[in-house]
Amino acid sequence: MSVSEPAPAAAPHRVVVLALDGVYPFELGIPARIFGCLPDRYTVLTCSADGRPVRTRADFTITADHGPEVLESADTVVIPPSAVTEAPDALARVRPGTRLVSICTGAHILAAAGILDGRPATTHWFEAAEFARRHPRIRVDPDVLFVDDGDVLTSAGAASGVDLCLHLVRRDHGSEIANRVARACVVPAWRDGGQAQYIERPVPSPAAESTAAARAWALDHLHLPLTLADLAGRARMSGRTFARRFQQELGMSPGRWLIQQRVDRARRLLESSDLSVDRIAGEVGFATAASLRQHLQTAVGVSPLAYRRTFRGGPARPPGADADRPAAARA
Repeated sequence: MSVSEPAPAAAPHRVVVLALDGVYPFELGIPARIFGCLPDRYTVLTCSADGRPVRTRADFTITADHGPEVLESADTVVIPPSAVTEAPDALARVRPGTRLVSICTGAHILAAAGILDGRPATTHWFEAAEFARRHPRIRVDPDVLFVDDGDVLTSAGAASGVDLCLHLVRRDHGSEIANRVARACVVPAWRDGGQAQYIERPVPSPAAESTAAARAWALDHLHLPLTLADLAGRARMSGRTFARRFQQELGMSPGRWLIQQRVDRARRLLESSDLSVDRIAGEVGFATAASLRQHLQTAVGVSPLAYRRTFRGGPARPPGADADRPAAARA
């Protein structure tokens, strides 16, 4: 199913998926499923490393329509998990500056090629400790669903490849289009927390309550100066118990989660409204526009005004946009 969108002026972004021996079929199909919803914006090609059929981890073999030569024209290369842990010769065909993406243990390929040295990265939580031991120059984060390091992105296990591909759509074309793709694929547009919530742990007591109700309440009251005590009170827990339960369920602290939700809400308002940056900061619960700028810069690497210009159609300078600049710059 494709998502109906006006065709962009530029040629579609070319995504090439590299299928290696022992590839996992589910992860192999994720890029085509997500990016394929936007055929006017993305072209998805699947290739093998040598042009030959590829044995999967299931009981069948696949024949890709393309050989490694298509890697030379890729804008993004995606490497799904497979039985291969060494970088194939085909990877040398990738042009410098091409965006590189791994899903799950596909990170082994990027690591073996030295591409992840000195960078943050992730992989399936079950493999993370061994991955870090084998590649000590990589800053491995075992708790997150994916890591975006600009031109190199890595995801955690299996379905986190969906999260990462939706993130790329969001980064390329904004939240509104990414949300449409998510709805078309019947998946969450954004999953709370990291893969820490999926790591095997002792089963909690049946009496243990979730923090879900407090989180739902917080999302309806982001404009308020919420505290840990506020959230713990909604869950009828002590602050310490709530913080521990929250970390177990989502893999992050309540404070980090609140910032993430506020930034995400601010991004949607920047894309869909003409509200000034000061007004948006207040709507999402940041004390000042400066605080919003700081957190948005940390999350996506740009200022609110630059983000709005990139993802908002219509006038280049919507009403109130000058509020994104310091007073001296507006004088």
